[in-house]
Formats: sequence, C-alpha cells, structure tokens
Amino acid sequence: MKPSLPLPIDSLLPEIVQALRDGTSLLVEAPPGAGKTTRVPGALLDAGIPGEVVVLQPRRLPARLAAERVAEERGGRVGDLVGYTIRFEDVSGPATRLRFVTEGVLVRRLLAHPRLDGVGAVLLDEFHERHLATDLTLALLRELQNGPRPDLRLVVMSATLEADPVRAYLGQCPVVRSEGRVFPVDTEYLQRPDDRPLSDQVAGTVRRLILDGLEGDLLVFLPGAAEIRRCAEALAPLADQRGLLVLPLHGELPFAEQNRAVRPAQRPKVILSTNVAETSVTIDGVVAVIDSGLARIAAHSPWTGLPTLMTDKISQASAIQRAGRAGRTRPGRAVRLYTKHDFDSRRPFDLPEIARLDLAEPLLMLHALGVRDPQRFPWFEAPPPVAMSAARELLRRLGAVAEDGTMTEVGLQMLRFPVHPRLARLVVEGERRGVGPAAATLAAMVAEGDIADEDRAGGDLLERLDRFEQARAARFSRDRLRGLGVNGRRAEAVEKARRQLDARVKRGPPSSPEATDEALAIATLAAFPDRVMRRRAVGASDAVVAVGGNAEVPSMPPDELLVGVDLAERGVASGRGRSGVRVRLAVGIQAEWLLDLLPDALESTDQLVWNAQTERVDRLSRLGYGLVTLEETRRPAEPSAEASRLLEVEARASGFEESSSGELAVRLELLEMAAPDQGGQLAVACEGRTSLAELREADLHGLSRLDPGLQQRLRTETPERVRLPSGREATVHYEAGKPPWIESRLQDFFGATAGPTICRGRVPLTIHLLAPNGRAVQVTRDLSGFWRQHYPAIRRELGRKYPRHAWPEDGANALPPPRRK
Repeated sequence: MKPSLPLPIDSLLPEIVQALRDGTSLLVEAPPGAGKTTRVPGALLDAGIPGEVVVLQPRRLPARLAAERVAEERGGRVGDLVGYTIRFEDVSGPATRLRFVTEGVLVRRLLAHPRLDGVGAVLLDEFHERHLATDLTLALLRELQNGPRPDLRLVVMSATLEADPVRAYLGQCPVVRSEGRVFPVDTEYLQRPDDRPLSDQVAGTVRRLILDGLEGDLLVFLPGAAEIRRCAEALAPLADQRGLLVLPLHGELPFAEQNRAVRPAQRPKVILSTNVAETSVTIDGVVAVIDSGLARIAAHSPWTGLPTLMTDKISQASAIQRAGRAGRTRPGRAVRLYTKHDFDSRRPFDLPEIARLDLAEPLLMLHALGVRDPQRFPWFEAPPPVAMSAARELLRRLGAVAEDGTMTEVGLQMLRFPVHPRLARLVVEGERRGVGPAAATLAAMVAEGDIADEDRAGGDLLERLDRFEQARAARFSRDRLRGLGVNGRRAEAVEKARRQLDARVKRGPPSSPEATDEALAIATLAAFPDRVMRRRAVGASDAVVAVGGNAEVPSMPPDELLVGVDLAERGVASGRGRSGVRVRLAVGIQAEWLLDLLPDALESTDQLVWNAQTERVDRLSRLGYGLVTLEETRRPAEPSAEASRLLEVEARASGFEESSSGELAVRLELLEMAAPDQGGQLAVACEGRTSLAELREADLHGLSRLDPGLQQRLRTETPERVRLPSGREATVHYEAGKPPWIESRLQDFFGATAGPTICRGRVPLTIHLLAPNGRAVQVTRDLSGFWRQHYPAIRRELGRKYPRHAWPEDGANALPPPRRK
C-alpha cells in the first residue's frame, strides 16, 4: 500500500468501523478535505465488512477522481479492487470490492437487483446536496434494512447538514463528527453590485489578487461551461503575461483535462470550475477563491416536461463551502462577487430537489419495485402532493402505469432506458414501429438540447435529426459542423447519449425515409401527448395548446397539427395581450394518429350553440383532443325546447324585445323581471323557433297574442296612469332602456314620504318633480331622501321665483294644495 498523508478523519476510523459492527446505520459529518470520501470506504473494506462497498457520489467527476485517489493510495490500479461505474463508463472488474457510483447507476442497480445481493455497505456521500436520486436511494435502502436485508450497512456522509432529521430517519443511529482541518479565510464582498459582464469581473479580480502578491492557485466558481469559456478568453492576456495556467473544470470535459485541473502543476493555476469543486473534489494548492455566487441548478421545465438546468443564486451554505476551499493548507482569501446584503438575503440551505423537481422518473422506479401508492412510501422528506399527482398523471398519459398503480408492458419496456420517462416512451414506441435506433437518436437530441448553432425562432425536430446524421456521417468534422450550422459540443453530447441508448434498442427491419419520419413523429407524440397544439389558421404563427394556453409556433414544420418538444415561456405578446409559450422545436402530426394512439383521450360532443353571424341556433358536433379541435360540423338546429331556451337568451341579450316593439314590450319585460316565475311573452314567442329572423316575422307583442290573464296583469301591474298624493293622476311612461317614470308638480307630492309603485309594489317609479313653469327641478326614486336633502335649497329658490305659491318648510308632512275644479 502506498503511504498517504494523514487526514483529519483518520483518527475517527476505528470509531466508524466499530459503530458499523455494533449496528447497521451511521451518520458521518465532516467538512470538505477531512478525508471522508477516500478514507471511510477503505476502512470498511479493511475491516472485513462482507460484500461489496458501494459509495454513492452526486456527480461523475468526483466519483472517478475519488476512485483514482483511493486506488492510488492503496497502491493498485483503478478497475481492480477499487473501481467506478458512471454514466457512459464502467471501470471495474470481477475483483472490484469498492465501487464509486453515481446516483442513477445505483438506482438502476436496485431495479435490476432489488435485494442488492452481494453488497455489504452503501455510503451516501455529500448527502447535504439533497439530490432527488439520493433521497430515493436512501428511502429504498431503509426499506431493505427494515425488510429482507437487515444486515445491509448504511452510512450517510455530509459536510453541512441538519443532522437530527437524518439521524431520526436512520433509527437514532450514532453520529461521528470530524472537525476537519481548516485555516482562517479572509472573506471580501463587493461594496455595491457590479453591472459589468461576469468575465470582466473575474479577470479584474484575478489581476488584483496577483498584484497583491498572491502565491498559490486560484479557484474560480462559475455557473457553467459557457461562462468558463468566456472567463478563459478574458484571462488569456494576463495568463500570458504572468505565466499562469488557466484551466477549466466541469463534468463534460475529457478526463485528461479534468486531471490537469486537479493535479499539481509547475506553474500557478487559475482553475475555472462549476460547483463540482464545491465539496466533492479536493484540489491541493488553492489559496484563494473567487465566487460568482451562481450555479446551474437542476430544475424542471413545466413546458417541455423534462429536467433542465437554470442559473440561480447559491445558498449561504454553498457560499461557505466554496470559501472553505481556500483554507485547506494555509490561511486563504475568498472574494465574493456580490454584496454582503446579497449574501444575508440568500436562503441558508439549498432547497432539496424533491421539493422542486419533476417526480415522474422516481415514481416510475417505485412502481417497477411494486410500490402501487408512492404517496405512502416512507420518503425521508415527503414530496409535495401536487408534484406527486402531476407525475402520476404523466405516467398514466404515457401508458406506463395503469389506473390501479400496476406497471403496464409499455412501462416495463421503458425501464430499459436510463432517461426521463418521456424519452423512454419515445424510444419504446420507435421500437414498436421498427425505428428504434433513429428513435434513440431523437431521444438523445431532445435530452441534450437543440444542436443548431444559430439563434433561430424555431424549427423542425426531424430536420435537426437529419442534420445530426449528416454531421455523424462526417465524423463531426469542424468544417462539416460549420456548414450544417451544428454546435459541436452539443452534437458530441448527443452522440454519447445516443450510443448509450442504442446499445439497449431492439432492431427492426429498415423502412423508407418517409415511413421512418412518420414513425418518429408518432413516437414523439407518444412521448409528449400533452404538447399537442393546432395553428389558429393555415400558416398562422399562433396555436392553441391542447392542455390550455397559447403557443407561438415556427413556420417549419408547416403542419396544422404539431407536437411541441422544445418550449420556452414567453411574456405578454406585443400588441396581442396574450401570454403563453414559444415553441423552438416541433414535429408535425396527423389527426388520425391521435385516433390510433390515444383514443381514450379524444372527446366527442354534440351541442346546441348560438351562431352570431346567422343569428340562429346551430347544432355543433365536435371531435376534440383537449382544447384542440380535430373535426367539427355545424348545421341548423331542429326546433326543440333547448333550442327555444337558447334563442330566448340570445334574443334578450341582443335587445330584441326593445327593438321589436315599444311600450307594450317594455311593460311585458317589466312583468317578467318583477315576477320571473310567471314567464314572459318572449319565451312564448320563442317556442318552436330557432332564429331571430323567425321572431321578426312573428307578431311578438300584438294584443292578439296576449292571453286574457296576461292582459289583466298588464292593466293592474303596469297601469297606464297612477294616482298622486294630491289626488291628481299622472301618465306612466314606458321606454326601452329606461325605468318607468312619471312627471308632475312638486306640490302634488306634499305629505308623501314614498312615491307610487307598479308591479304590486316591486318596481318604484322614477318621479320628475316639476316647478310651476313645468320644468323638472329634481328627478328621484327616493321621495323621503328628497325632502331631507334637496328640498330646503329648492324651496328657497322656488319661493323667490314663485312667491304666490305655498312652500311649506316640511314638505313630507305638509298638506297637498287643493285640487282646482
């Protein structure tokens, strides 16, 4: 065994081993650099823990580097006693007993071997990152411990963690804590926000630290590969001048370039890294850290329904972890490219992925393991019920899970492919239609993102597939990539994913290009059944989405019916006042494919509707898929009670009664409004009719149509004249669009606190109160309020103008003037 430098965790290894001899669960807390990742697994191996020791890592790079370091420290070669298995690569053999794996690999192993036979211990490293797959794995392992594998050892290891909930979940297991070896780190903040590009900020800060006499390596935390490339370009002049090595570090780099970044070098290094170096990767020689405060955070796109990455602020805990990388071997410096106020306003810890990501993939795994009701599954932290419900609905739409929670044959086939259930469904449907390899390529393209290099408004997914195949045929030569407008980095990522899927695909007989395109389009529909949309008109750039909302769609493909695959949210459309999504990639489909593939989702309706253009009732027959109309026929409705009711509603809304007759129509409407249970003349007229034209031809309000009972109600409830308090009579005016009203001299209302009413007291009349010259001085329906509020002022004015008339102070209690004979 090769000698290795002592690490803080070494003194605790006997305690850790003893705890796992006495029990089966353990929680290890140790800061970055304490040695938990490399020393604890080896200690269990040396202690004779039976079976294989499996170490779960959140990312591929740390898994590989940890395996290499442990193998090196033990004097062996990676792939022998110590190995690793990550996506796209398995470096292990028959003698491997200590294996570093990524989360997805371990979940897949549990699917293939639910008892984990041959595994003696599983270590969940960097648990504080709370990845969704880690949460799922922890719960599955606890189920094993509580069931068929009580001998399975389970160790949760973390740098920063709220320990009590984890300890309780593990049955109040022991906790071993290492203080680590940390030197003081001087942390600096910006005095005010810096609006310059991030690359300029980083270059300026590196220059300042170098001029301050910094000796050692610099670690710069950036959100992603694009920012790393821009910062490297900005640092190139300074690097040439000062002899610096500017090295990128992220998960998509070739292993040789990753090793250059983490291994010691002859010259000072500026390592431009994603958050992969935050806790899992130890880089000796770092004396200063520059923290952008940003990271690519795993998220779920509600529009594509697929996992995605978004740039967001890191938590306070992550910022502290980053700064601590500068205090490993001596006092260090950390420069945060944000203000102290910004830091204080951030959340203390990152939100667990289980609280914010799509749950379709873990739910599919649980169903495959026989869990029919994932809601009752003993999660470490239960997911939001809304997210669980959405995931169950998606799996049902994909045909992976039956209504009772059992796996379907389609769902079992989908499990063969290590991708999101949507993309697994795409490949399975492609296999069924004889285009499995092409479907695997298409799924890889959707997973890795649009390969087009240019910034386009949108395009045809099958056209992108054709471009990729041309690039692949040319072995991704730079000249050919440029000519095709293909992004080389994305194309290589697609090729990696394609090879992985292609190795699992069932082959079928070759078919014509036209048949292949149709089969791929149907397979895409099977994967995105909730992304069906229809252009509002032939060639229109706007579409109606089946599940609701609007979409801006590209001109290609030109089909009327589309499946949107790559979508982005848009704001309110300029000039249209409508929000929705913008479709970047789509596939054209045919209506009959929906009938073939998703017959249960189609809805046939037959209803009566109002046709505003023809002013008639129509019978509308519609075959729809959600809000998307596939077929529609419209014809004039036959007379019926329902048609008559609809005609009456529309006639009333259009003001038909007011326009069809005068005073008599208004009186009839008043009767119906005051006592709707009595029915109305319009309802009578609509019987047996379906259009306004038929109503216009009818003698709707003629007296010949009025039955005797209705005539009597008209005379008594909507009289032509009413008697006033003075004994005089006033004519009641009935006008369309106005309440009924009367007019008379103000003196005629002396001694009255309420005005006259009609319709058995249910409709008060509007009163026009006239001065002696016959002009209205007030219009009111509240006579009592008039006496209190307005009469005193009117009395003074009229008293001056008409002194010969009596104007008592209290009009409400005064006697009306005697009637003139």
